[in-house]
Amino acid sequence: RYVCVCVDIFEFYYTTFPTAVVYFFHMFATSFFSQANAVRASRLAIALVYFWFGTLKLLGFSPAEPLVQDLFQHTLGWLMPFSVFYILFALFEMAIGVGILFKKFDRVMTYAIAAHLITTVLPLFVLPATSWSGFMIPTLVGQYILKNALIVSAVITIRAAEKK
Repeated sequence: RYVCVCVDIFEFYYTTFPTAVVYFFHMFATSFFSQANAVRASRLAIALVYFWFGTLKLLGFSPAEPLVQDLFQHTLGWLMPFSVFYILFALFEMAIGVGILFKKFDRVMTYAIAAHLITTVLPLFVLPATSWSGFMIPTLVGQYILKNALIVSAVITIRAAEKK
């Protein structure tokens, strides 16, 4: 009975059921894999990662804390106590997570993410023993850092789509 209802619905536009099925899947695919959905998915993925990781830092559960502390000691250790920096860094990540969800903050979030990614890439150069086990062979920490290329790609997708 359900198949007959589907056929009746699509028969108005198309004469055969296979054509109607192809049309249905075409409409689903073009709407699901649209540029607008790509931008929404990118925003949501970035928001989830940044807010989640920032929350883990704020609550003291982040497995990245030793890495952040080691990098902090090599770069900004003279500026402020690590505990203050770490809270500010966690709040910064959480702010990026919330801000990226809103189109009106795109420009600011692009700069914030760029600043964050620059600091995230620093261990590849400042802490090579932690990031590399050999030439072009990243450690688990190095892989954790290199995956941020996906965030760069997602931000480029968002910015390019929103400029149209």
